[in-house]
Amino acid sequence: MSDSTAPQAKKIPTERTHHGDTFIDQYEWLREKDSPEVIAHLKAENSYAEAITADQQPLRESIFNEIKHRTVETDLSVPSRRGDWWYFTRTIEGEQHAIYCRVPAVTTAADASTADQQESWTPPEVAAGVALEGEETFFDTNAEAAKHPFYQLGGMSLNAEGTLLAYSEDTSGDEHYTVRFRSLTSGENLPEEIGNVHGGPVLEPSGQRAYYMVADASWRPYRLYMHALGTAAEDDRLILEITDEQLWTGIGLSADKRELVIISGNSEYDESRLLDISDPAAEPVLLISAQRRILHSIDPMEIDGERLLLITHNQEGPNNALSLSDVESLTAQSASAPTLDLGQLVLPHEETVKLEGVSVTAAQVIVAARRDTVESIQLLSLETLRAARAGAAPVPTSTLPGPDFDDELFTCGVIAAEYEAPFFRVAYESWLTPTRICDIDHLRATPQLRRETPVNDVDLDAYRATRIWAPTGDARADGTAVEVPVTVLHHRDVSADGSNPTLVYGYGSYEMSMDPSFGVPRLSLLDRGIVFAIAHVRGGGELGRGWYEDGKKLKKTNTFTDFIAATDHLISTGWADPSRVAALGGSAGGLLMGAVTNLAPEKYVAVLAQVPFVDNLTTILDPELPLSALEWEEWGNPITDEQVYRYMKSYAPYENIREVRYPAIAAVTSLNDTRVLYVEPAKWVQVLRENQQGEAPIVMKIEMDGGHGGASGRYEGWKERAWDYAFLAHHLGASGRLR
Repeated sequence: MSDSTAPQAKKIPTERTHHGDTFIDQYEWLREKDSPEVIAHLKAENSYAEAITADQQPLRESIFNEIKHRTVETDLSVPSRRGDWWYFTRTIEGEQHAIYCRVPAVTTAADASTADQQESWTPPEVAAGVALEGEETFFDTNAEAAKHPFYQLGGMSLNAEGTLLAYSEDTSGDEHYTVRFRSLTSGENLPEEIGNVHGGPVLEPSGQRAYYMVADASWRPYRLYMHALGTAAEDDRLILEITDEQLWTGIGLSADKRELVIISGNSEYDESRLLDISDPAAEPVLLISAQRRILHSIDPMEIDGERLLLITHNQEGPNNALSLSDVESLTAQSASAPTLDLGQLVLPHEETVKLEGVSVTAAQVIVAARRDTVESIQLLSLETLRAARAGAAPVPTSTLPGPDFDDELFTCGVIAAEYEAPFFRVAYESWLTPTRICDIDHLRATPQLRRETPVNDVDLDAYRATRIWAPTGDARADGTAVEVPVTVLHHRDVSADGSNPTLVYGYGSYEMSMDPSFGVPRLSLLDRGIVFAIAHVRGGGELGRGWYEDGKKLKKTNTFTDFIAATDHLISTGWADPSRVAALGGSAGGLLMGAVTNLAPEKYVAVLAQVPFVDNLTTILDPELPLSALEWEEWGNPITDEQVYRYMKSYAPYENIREVRYPAIAAVTSLNDTRVLYVEPAKWVQVLRENQQGEAPIVMKIEMDGGHGGASGRYEGWKERAWDYAFLAHHLGASGRLR
């Protein structure tokens, strides 16, 4: 077989029967990852993709070089203070990964003046390529990555003194991590290590103990262990095991680092516990059980010497409220009580504001809230909390003060809030504003710019961002029309004249919002006259919890029809040439790509599906596969519920392919992806080709050493993005830059 001939996998029929329905899958055997025949087939797919897209290579190189040129390759981050050290990263031209550095901080007495305290928390000025006095490199990711074809850090954790680093690394892309410990005094790793860990470790402040999670066979983190430094991993203490297969467990230290907060949950409810980390024999204390079916988070804090809990929860309504309670009040309540008393209401539920969560400091509480698709921060004073504790009426989140920003569409979120620091740090960006790092004084709430990410040779005034609303034809219960927000990005020389090549991007699952973010690679499309549109479809969280709930389970098809409605509106308003529209989405957004390709193949000239979840029904019907049982809260359980089965079958991309003229399709995946297995796109492209009634190519490109995020390293990531964008620009007929 020549490289220009599409690989044809052999057919081995496999029957799958549920609820009286039998589906015959001819390509399920491609799931045998260790089979030499499967590997040979996947390599043949790569060869075919390379041959079919060979004429796009110059365009790929151009886009890659544009990304590389515009990115400041020798760069750095703003130092963040932890204890007696300032920590920051550097990137070096030609190197794939960041290196981690630190310098000593100037400490002040506890009774120092406010000015002196602020001075001691003002980060040092760091210049690219210039070492600071006393600067240390404590972790060189490039040196570690050089030993492996793939390398990714899972997480880092430091003890309070800054003498011990715990970190986890993945060297295959399957997200099974190994935890290692490094003395920052000697720079040497300790002999002990812990294998097959999920995510990153958490060191308690003394550095004597580390906490970590282990996943079960379906890649669900379910066991919490404690490792005592200086002992063998096989002697680690099992602290907690969550047997409910629908609960995913995560851990983290409280803001003041006194307790380990343990949350086991899914998209509809959580279970919360606290663990006293000062006592190695302590047992977790259950606060709110999963049986209560409350979606919530817990943030311990102290006010006037009293240990309290801030609880962000949906008991008052889907957009969340904030209550103040304590451990004793929660644990004293009977499990049989019909309603759990969550304490004094601090911030009530609001229909137009989604309360996303809080960050606790000694000075105040920082509230993350979303309004009209925009997430920003508000400030909740300790005085307001004291008043709530005394029985005062709740204060609406929408009335809280907060910093002001200029852009209409932006994202602002807390990235550092050390408990005792006089500042907290936020990252701010918009579609056309590179990330700005600002420190905000607790006293004045005025952002102080520490750094804006530099971009080489770009006139950002050459681009525009606007928001339009696409009608869906649906109505809410109150009779108001449902409209989909669509962000439109374009070059200033592009107007809504009906002639523009347009790329429509979407995701629409798990309440994940496609918030404003600046991206250097995207500029290469805008410079070619392509309109880049983001369809904020139902299933995401842009318009609050209700927007998400209207795009999940038995309402999932709203996500797909919203995307098509956004496409139609872009055409009717003149932003898109109807003959030059492409679509892009990844993971659950890849399912969206598969669904709209089946529903409306005539509307798109090209579709690029990244790590696409296109055989979703097969996956969710098998609870032994990674994450399947956890997905029941998102899609429904087709094993036990025939209605869910029939509904999912009606839109499952792999099972609804038909004989039509499909657009050019590229499926991009990775062999070691544990979230969306490579077999899904491998099977999908086979059946697409069998039913293709047109001439457009259908290809699959697979990274043989990568995971869910593709290959490791920034240059490899840029190459992958260039491949994707070149494929789309080529089929949009927009390879050349605007003059």
